[in-house]
Amino acid sequence: MQNDRQIILELAKQYAEIAANPINVEREKLYRGINDLKMIRPVVLIDELPWSELNINDELTTRSTSPVAQNIEWFFRSIIYKWKHLQADMIVSPHFPVFKRILTTGNGFNRKEETLASDSGNSIVSHAFEDQFLDDSALEKFHKEIISYDEKSTLQEYEQVSDLIGDAVLVKIVGTHIGTGVWDDISVLRGVTNLLYDLIERPEFTHEMVRIMTEINRDKFRQYEELNLFEAGVNTVHCTPALSEKLPTSKPLGENVKLGDIWGRAVAQIFASVSPDMHDEFDIEYVKSLMEPFGLVYYGCCEPLDRKIDILEKIPNLRKISITPWADVDNAAEKIGRKYVLSSKPNPSSVAVSKLDEAAVRDELTKIISACQRNNCAVDIVLKDISSVGHNPENIFKWERIAMELVGAR
Repeated sequence: MQNDRQIILELAKQYAEIAANPINVEREKLYRGINDLKMIRPVVLIDELPWSELNINDELTTRSTSPVAQNIEWFFRSIIYKWKHLQADMIVSPHFPVFKRILTTGNGFNRKEETLASDSGNSIVSHAFEDQFLDDSALEKFHKEIISYDEKSTLQEYEQVSDLIGDAVLVKIVGTHIGTGVWDDISVLRGVTNLLYDLIERPEFTHEMVRIMTEINRDKFRQYEELNLFEAGVNTVHCTPALSEKLPTSKPLGENVKLGDIWGRAVAQIFASVSPDMHDEFDIEYVKSLMEPFGLVYYGCCEPLDRKIDILEKIPNLRKISITPWADVDNAAEKIGRKYVLSSKPNPSSVAVSKLDEAAVRDELTKIISACQRNNCAVDIVLKDISSVGHNPENIFKWERIAMELVGAR
């Protein structure tokens, strides 16, 4: 245990120095500029990394022995590593987060899946899901979730972490932000093919399923709010900048964080191949009321949305739209203009090669930046969903350097 504490304290000191760097404050201004549609310059972030391919010089190798110490050590090592090698515009907060432990009874269903392919060194695997809704009567198994806060175990973790870190870094119990992906949830209960067929062949059944799951999510949001499980002032929402003058950075002691204080997020990734009209009917019509209580809303993930901006505009408090490599960024930027943030997702496959094609990366990023400049779009550029770097970490290091150069940060 004494050796664990020594390891943690050494890393905590490095972390504290990074968190105290004034550049973090400058980047907070960049984040707010993006989300308040007053962009200073594009923000670049990198997330969802294939850590198993990135451990150079044992910089990510944990050496502590207890599970609690190992978790703390990994947190510090991964942040220090990113700051050193692929910092981009990341912000490092001056605290170690202990997340509130949130329990749920579930909604009546658990996914039934088969792993089709996996890599022992990578958490990303290929799935096949069993359809649990071949019969309409299966809908009767749905029920609302009952959410609870396990304060006792949260406080126990807080004490354990505080004992190891001491006063080197502030330890803080924090809540969460929340999103909803009704169609993502449905896809893992059904698989893809039957789900898409049923949009045409069983529309009434499909509407009823979406309606039920929307109400389950609405009730879950209510419980999170009543139990004070949300966190105000988070730096990012699903890997993108989250700070905004419209949202509070904290709430007074004893006052719950409300839905109106945080970002809402909705996605329908499985609708990548669905028409705008069908996307509107089966998703946006439900998302509208679900997102209405939130302060700001971010829509989308990996689904191409450049041809669907007009239906997204129906969502209350919409502020940010995800534009993926499979979308036409010129078309998206023209339609988004000054109304929303264009959250661009460059193609992660560019770094999943033996040697980075720097010219191709430069061309892709230049096209994104130019499209947004022509249309006065506030834009963040987020490289994420990175399954591999071709076992060559230098690929992503070079990508970061090119991106930061192109946005004028270096």
